[in-house]
Amino acid sequence: MIDFNSNTIFKLSPVKDGKILPTINEFLIDGESVLSVFQTIRDQVVFTNKRVIAANVQGLTGKKVDYTSIPYSKIQTFSVETAGTLDLDCEIELYISAVGKVKFEIKGNFDIVKFNKIISSYVL
Repeated sequence: MIDFNSNTIFKLSPVKDGKILPTINEFLIDGESVLSVFQTIRDQVVFTNKRVIAANVQGLTGKKVDYTSIPYSKIQTFSVETAGTLDLDCEIELYISAVGKVKFEIKGNFDIVKFNKIISSYVL
């Protein structure tokens, strides 16, 4: 499992056309669809209509991957922070029962207000 308690901030970029790691498709259950995909250099975070899936690619070869699944039902509180004039990144913080806080920083042009509305429909 990804160590969410290490105060790590996942600096992500939106992925065009929803291109996700092929193995993540195998994790999706019937009726589950991808809402948004973000990535670092090797890792990905996928928001579906059921959960958040974080894929942490490990090692030099990248063959070992840790997948963490966070069901929306376990999110107790969440917040979003819009981009500013000088700080062009937006942020999502999820507070998860038994895990704590996980923070995602999204670089680039991303409509966090629209995304907040989508996530709200699954968490609330």
